Amino acid sequence: MCGICGIYNFTPAPVREREIYAMNALLYHRGPDDDGFYFGRNTALGMRRLAIIDRDGGKQPVYNEDRTVVAVVNGEIYNYRDIRKALVARGHRFATESDSEVIVHLYEATGADFPVYLRGMFSIALYDIKRREIFIVRDRIGKKPLYYSMHGHRLVFSSELISLMAADGIPRWIDMQALDMFLSLQCVPAPMSIYREVRKLPPACILHAMPDGRAEIKKYWDLPEKISSGHAAGDKIKTTGGEFKDLLQEKKEQLFKLAEESVRIRLESEVPLGAFLSGGLDSSVVVALMARVSGKPVRTFSVGFREEEFSELPYARAVAEKYGTEHTEFIVEDNILWDLERIAYKYGEPFADPSFVPSYFISRETRKNVTVALNGDGGDEVFGGYNRYRAIRIDQSFFSHIPSFLKKILVLGLSGFPKEAPFGFFWKAEKFLQISKYKKLSDKYLYARSFLKPEDFENLCTREYRERLDGNICRAGGYMAGLFRDYDAWDGELSATDRMIRADFHSWLPDCLMTKMDIASMSNSLEARSPLLDHKLVEFAWLLPDEMKIHGFGGRGAKYLFRQTFADLLPEMIRTRGKMGFGIPLGRWFRGSLRKRWAETCLSEKALKRGLFKKKALEKLFEDHCRGRRDNGCQLWTLMLLEIWFETFAGDFKL
Repeated sequence: MCGICGIYNFTPAPVREREIYAMNALLYHRGPDDDGFYFGRNTALGMRRLAIIDRDGGKQPVYNEDRTVVAVVNGEIYNYRDIRKALVARGHRFATESDSEVIVHLYEATGADFPVYLRGMFSIALYDIKRREIFIVRDRIGKKPLYYSMHGHRLVFSSELISLMAADGIPRWIDMQALDMFLSLQCVPAPMSIYREVRKLPPACILHAMPDGRAEIKKYWDLPEKISSGHAAGDKIKTTGGEFKDLLQEKKEQLFKLAEESVRIRLESEVPLGAFLSGGLDSSVVVALMARVSGKPVRTFSVGFREEEFSELPYARAVAEKYGTEHTEFIVEDNILWDLERIAYKYGEPFADPSFVPSYFISRETRKNVTVALNGDGGDEVFGGYNRYRAIRIDQSFFSHIPSFLKKILVLGLSGFPKEAPFGFFWKAEKFLQISKYKKLSDKYLYARSFLKPEDFENLCTREYRERLDGNICRAGGYMAGLFRDYDAWDGELSATDRMIRADFHSWLPDCLMTKMDIASMSNSLEARSPLLDHKLVEFAWLLPDEMKIHGFGGRGAKYLFRQTFADLLPEMIRTRGKMGFGIPLGRWFRGSLRKRWAETCLSEKALKRGLFKKKALEKLFEDHCRGRRDNGCQLWTLMLLEIWFETFAGDFKL
């Protein structure tokens, strides 16, 4: 596991070494064990190494036999032994035992298609010295980030945005469309970044730059066409009877085998290894499978809260006790958030998924004991676990036929009840009814996913802000409509559930969840591995019929095949519980210890002078929350994280 950076000049001009040294120094936390550099005619590469495999010999950069191909690699290649064996049989000679070295030899054997053969999480920069061409690559799922800028006749790239911006001459012009997207989505989606001249390489893509000034991006993988076991996209199968039971048993056996293999290949490590154990279904299954295939007790790590309804520690303890793990717990309290600037700084651009807080602290505590940790990330996106999938399914099956005026009456009827996000019954009921009022699936999905809604933008945003966006605020609606429209054209007719899963897979998963976990873990020099996001497992799950993802309308029907497959491995309290989520008690904290903090941050003279938001609208949003009229905790969180980013990186910004 590493961090990588580099500069490729389209002209023959040499790279200034101090730039690479400065960029690489800012990646130290990603690889405190070692560093390495390559300096060529018009190209320079840098890397920091967290030594996991071949700790003594696996230094980077890596070269082929005649040193005409050089690469730096961030990540792990889980099938490197099989690739190495095949390459040795073809006459290739290796200098190390590392997984990274297979990449330069694989390029020699297969050319630019080399990423297709890799199984793992990675970002790669490979330079062909003879041809003077560079390839930068990101893994299929987007677990490892890669930022780049093509400004001033050169390509600059890095694993982290802060490192990239240490290079000379990259303008810091803020992309107002990206800022607008952040307010809806809690992150800036690829290929955008918060800066107009910086982009993110999308998952499963290769950026190929050539000395004649050309640069092209090619996608080398996507979810397969939706046809499986004779069931094409949109087909229905009976949910009861022999056909379904036979198919269910067949898929259970296939899933168990794939998941066990995915866990097993992620246990290779020359350093201490453990697992995050949230107490949810996904991480519990990962720990159970680790216990089955590992020859020694698993080390597990959990994070919780004083507020019991937000804490999953009792569930985590049940799994730890069942498998006799060496278990460690950590409590996140509101006073920890006074360290928020330091944590938020590491993301380099506005980021407001609240779960980055517990993710950061569990990574910090875990790193005190191990260097590698497996997690349950991806189970909801892959197997259909989010509540929004079921909510929209119920809406389309029943509530879509209810007249709009009746829905409005129901919403008004809920107005007097207390609502606490995200677990309160009345909060959920109101959110469901609001989702139901939209006709387009992309709008329903966006409302279910967003913190700030279209009506919030109307109330909050100043006239100047609207003008900067040509009056088109809340651009996430157009982005999401385009996302769903592109997917409709991509292959045959898909169910609503599949369309939402695919939207999450191409947007929410890499842009938010993978970014969150990469920064939270690597900031603490911890490698996080996600067995449920192995691309072979992802392909298998994607091709399943709807009924094996969401079976019926009850909470226990979510992730049906996954739940059925691993039921015997889990304590009763785990296999029968519904989806909880990795939330934090924002509503209570903003009425308590963070109340003063929010006002000092978002209602300060400096914040208001930026010209983005109306003072009275901000005050009303805050007052309604503090007085218990509404739970606006998520909205307040998003606005506070944005202002913290401004203070850190663009303190003088004004419209």
